Amino acid sequence: MRILIVGGTSFVGRALAWSAWHHGHRVTVLNRGRTASDLPESVEHLVGDRGGDLGALAGRDFDATIDVIAYRPIDVDRLADALGDRGGRHLQISSISAYREAERDEATEDDLELWPEDGLDPDAPVTAATYGPFKAACERAARRRFGDEVTIVRPTYVIGAHDHTRRFPYWVARARRGGEVAVPGPREARLQWIDARDLAEFTLGVLEDGLTGPFHVAAPSGGTPFVEMVERVVAHVAPPATRVVEVPAQAVLDGGLADRFPLWSPHPEALSTLDTARAGAAGLVARALEESVDDVVEWWGARAWADQWLSPEAEARLIASR
Repeated sequence: MRILIVGGTSFVGRALAWSAWHHGHRVTVLNRGRTASDLPESVEHLVGDRGGDLGALAGRDFDATIDVIAYRPIDVDRLADALGDRGGRHLQISSISAYREAERDEATEDDLELWPEDGLDPDAPVTAATYGPFKAACERAARRRFGDEVTIVRPTYVIGAHDHTRRFPYWVARARRGGEVAVPGPREARLQWIDARDLAEFTLGVLEDGLTGPFHVAAPSGGTPFVEMVERVVAHVAPPATRVVEVPAQAVLDGGLADRFPLWSPHPEALSTLDTARAGAAGLVARALEESVDDVVEWWGARAWADQWLSPEAEARLIASR
């Protein structure tokens, strides 16, 4: 297939481009030209900006389009205006954040309600509060502009190398440093994740098979306690005598440190136990967490501690106060 990937050189888009290339497809990526690329030379690069000029798409035809980076409905509309009917089958990368309310355990794609568009300011900044409603609005825009038979992929937290958010890499780097590793509770709070490479393989698979509709792309089914996830990372890459120390959620909140613990939520009812049977039946295979850890170790190497991460001093104070 001739596949257009909108946003194809950073993290998820990069993984999709590599996967499509490995599958033997003719791959074109469209982005603003600001991110360095390590994609094969045979991958075509087009420069364009939905906030400006998408002229690079004029007269181009594709068998399928994967939109990785639509954050607002107008992003979908501008892409549709530029492609017309020349984009082929449309696949939208969305998010579980598109759901309005916390899930019931093992909720399917048909059980949960998307955020409504009522009262959503289309010009509002994309923040933690507006990200989910905007993603839901982008899904509706994709169906409106590309037809009801679009494919919607809703991943949970995406992990692995080349993660510009530095979320999962925090836990890998922290485990490698050793000592007492602070992990917020409560232990019953659960987490699901998906490696970017597994997300990419699944996405290419449903495109090749012509599957439509929404899919939860997450693992493991039913989730894993967050503390247990960190314990697995520590067991895999930490030096001897490293110890995981569970700290109360309230202590983290009182210290204003919630944003220093990536992937964690103080709310056990947060989206974390989604049913993944539909994606599994469509070919989703999730690798072991330890493989993702190894991938991050190789990519991150010996880089300096990221400024956005919890400092050793703040971590020591938090542990001492528990």
